Amino acid sequence: MASGNDRLEPPERLLRALAGDEEAGPWLAALPATCQEYLAHWELTPERVQRPGGRRGMVVLVRQADGTPAALKLTPPGRTVELEHAALAHWNGASAVRVLRAAPGAGALLLERLHGEVNLRSLPEPKAVLEASATLQRLWVRPPEEHPFPSVAEHTATLAQDLRRWRAEPWAADVRALIDEALELREALTAGDGEEPYLLHGAYHQGKVLAGDRAPWLAVGPRPLAGERAYDLAWPVRDRLDTLLAAPGAAAAARRRVTKLADSLEVDRERLRCWAVFRAAEAGVRELSLGARPAGELLLEFVQSIG
Repeated sequence: MASGNDRLEPPERLLRALAGDEEAGPWLAALPATCQEYLAHWELTPERVQRPGGRRGMVVLVRQADGTPAALKLTPPGRTVELEHAALAHWNGASAVRVLRAAPGAGALLLERLHGEVNLRSLPEPKAVLEASATLQRLWVRPPEEHPFPSVAEHTATLAQDLRRWRAEPWAADVRALIDEALELREALTAGDGEEPYLLHGAYHQGKVLAGDRAPWLAVGPRPLAGERAYDLAWPVRDRLDTLLAAPGAAAAARRRVTKLADSLEVDRERLRCWAVFRAAEAGVRELSLGARPAGELLLEFVQSIG
């Protein structure tokens, strides 16, 4: 069992991810003490910090006072964790991890314990795609009235601003045509009313679906939005991207995946393709802006394969 702050230090992955974030510095420095505070407040016994962990927060595997396993998730306070809590509370355990206790204003969530080392990427691809689709479909419910979730149009407007800013950079000379295409698609996609908004996970992919005891597979880590389902499905289209693009006939396989996912979840094929282009282009250019050229080029290769 951990005692004191020595074993409650943030993982290296989290430290690296937040290294350039000046606002996160004080939160990181206080993280061991904050962890101790919530261990005491919620009568939790720590087992270990989950490593390598995520890039947005720290998860400590704990036991509750009655011995039930749980996971204490600590993230920087703010709108992101408040929205995550609101979405998880609305789903109330239906295909998503269940919240046991929460102090979202302080960035603290006590969650049911899942098997963090086992996600859908541990399954053969056909089975993983089937389970990912079924789980996502169950998450698509109507948001509550007067909900706090940003719309897809609002969220992507911010992403589009980033793309326009990056477009002017010298390193973006070779990808300006792709950026322009992505921006045009986003404008067209957000111009009309579309379908009635659903509550979306917002950051859904196979790695965000973990094995559980209460249910075989449960989603974690939402970045929730309200909007059309095609947006939520655009990331699963590019799951296991390195394997997809390394296979013979990669472009045809990528287009078949768009068709298969759209048809299985009754989503408009063309809107899914367009959102997949926008999301992959934005992610790829963002990687290039960070100096992660191999990752960025892989994403932009995918854009060209389904463009």
